[in-house]
Order: sequence, then C-alpha cells, then structure tokens
Amino acid sequence: MALSERAGKNRILIVDDVETNRMILEDIIQDMGFQTILAQSGVEALKLFYEFSPSLVLTDISMPEMDGYELCRVLKGDPNSREIPVIFISAFDDPKDIVHGFTIGGIDYITKPFIPEVVQSRVGVHVHLYEANREITEANRRLQASVNAQLRQMEAEKKSVLYALANMAARNSYHAEEYIERLQYDCRILAQSMQFSPIFEAEISDTFIDTIELAAPLCDVGNIGIPKDILQKKEKLTAEELFVLKGHTEIGARLLSDLQVSNDYNDFIRMSIDIAQSHHENWNGTGYPNGLKGDEIPLAAQIVSLVNVFCALTEKRSFREEFSREEALGIMKEDAENKYHPDIFKIFCKVLRQLR
Repeated sequence: MALSERAGKNRILIVDDVETNRMILEDIIQDMGFQTILAQSGVEALKLFYEFSPSLVLTDISMPEMDGYELCRVLKGDPNSREIPVIFISAFDDPKDIVHGFTIGGIDYITKPFIPEVVQSRVGVHVHLYEANREITEANRRLQASVNAQLRQMEAEKKSVLYALANMAARNSYHAEEYIERLQYDCRILAQSMQFSPIFEAEISDTFIDTIELAAPLCDVGNIGIPKDILQKKEKLTAEELFVLKGHTEIGARLLSDLQVSNDYNDFIRMSIDIAQSHHENWNGTGYPNGLKGDEIPLAAQIVSLVNVFCALTEKRSFREEFSREEALGIMKEDAENKYHPDIFKIFCKVLRQLR
C-alpha cells in the first residue's frame, strides 16, 4: 500500500507551546494527507494521545509543565505507547541534546526553522517503518496463534491416544469400564482434602489437583506392554511372571518420557511419569521399581497408589466379588504402616464416604 493510501489512516500528534510552530507543522503534515492532532503542552499531549492513538509524535523539547523529554519518557514507559515513534523538534542542535533524545527513546531530531521537504521525508519514513513493524508484529501474532492452536490440537490428540492405551491396559487387566473414571474422581477428592491440611497445603495447589485428575489414569499405561495371559491369570503368578508384571512401571514411564510436548503440557507429562513409575513404591521402601522410601516417593504417586488399591478392592473381578468400603478399608489398614504415608492415609479414612 502506497504512503498516500495509508496517510488517511494515520494521525500525527504535534506538540509545541508556540502556536505558530504548530500551525506550520500542521500545514506540512496535512499536505502529506495525514490527520493532525495539536497540543500546546506535554500534559495536554498525553490526554490527546490516549484519546486518538496517533501513529507518530512530533514534540518540541522546551515547554512548560512537561517538556518533550519527559513526554517521551512517559510514552516509552507505557507498554501501550512504547512502540509509537517520537521525533523531537527544537531550535537547538547541540549534539548533547540530540544524543539525550535518542537515549530516552526518541527516533529522530528535526531542527527549526522547518524545511517542509525535510519534515515530510522524516515523518514519511518513520510512519512507514512503524506501519511495517506493526504489520510484521500482527503477522507474527497470527502465526503464533495458528501454531499454538496446532500444538494444542496435537497435544489433545496425544492425550487421546494415551487415554486409549490406558483404557486398553485397564481392560486387559480385568478392570471394570468405570474404573478409570473412579480413579480420577477419587484422586481429585483425596488431593482436595489434603489441600486443607497444613501438612500438604504448600505442595497441593489447584493446578496440582487438576493435573492429578488428568494424569491418574495413566498409572498402569505400561500394562500395554505386558502379556495378556499374565495380566488375566487367575492363579498366583510365578516369580518370573511377577518380575515381568512389575516391568509395567518402567514401560509406562518410558512411553510417557518419549513424548515431545509443549510447555502447556509439561506438568501433566511430568506428573504422569512420576505416577506411572512410582505408584507401586511403598512408604517403608519395600516397593518397586526403585525401592523409594518415605518422601522420596513423588506425592502424586503416593496419592494414586492409595486410591488405586481402594478402587481395585471395591470392584468386582472375574475371580472374586468386590469388597465393601469397610472391608476394603480393613484390608488396607493391615498394611497401612508399610505402604502408605501415614498422614495421607488418615485423610483418606476421613473422606472415605465421599469416594465412589
């Protein structure tokens, strides 16, 4: 688009306490096809600036109340006006004044008396550059928005694949259809209840609660790599079979670690890896795969570990009936000191009636 076509879309703010100078500059600028806004002080210029949003500011330096330097500093200090070019106009051409103007953010310096061709040339160049930069910024914004939308789509698709794998692994393990939903819901309830405890309030944020609800279903995603005959075996597993089964924690962690994700999903993937790898660790260090003990076990994994046992005990399996809440709690209490964080287990017992 030619400058003459753009001119009508731009306003130039002219700031000078001498009316004659304002009138001269107004004529020069209007001859270019630009609209003009006139101000006789820096204070008035600021009011007009935010009212009319000019594309360029021509300001005198020596003015009462607020001089041109201070006006420039204010404009450059505001993110909403920082990119607007400021050209100083002055009867003085001391190099120190010129350098100072550039130092505080001015883009050019025009001396009086005004030469129309010089003024028009300088103004035209800087308006053109401003418009070009604005167009580039907007193009980059649209591009970034498009890229972000595509990334979100890709991450949503990755999540869908992960949940599909988790559902398949759950079915292979004889879990009921609603098992994953129960696991998500109960982990959220337990984490929310822990948030009210002074022991855990610093670690459990609202974001943590939202994330653990999303990540909990991936605890056994590694079962996708375990033979179905081991997962569905009704008899006691042999030592070799048990060794293979325990490998699901490492398989799941590797699968999740291999995902390349954007920053928006890093917390989700990081927590999912912790859960997949460590939800069979025990409080006393007797769990697997790494024999972690106490607070070495990631907090999210501790929560999912406890809820996972409860959900498994209270669902019907092909080889047994489901246990009642009270029966399941009794079974869990028998080994609570060895398996679970004592404070988490206490909170779990208090909220048992709220769980599905």
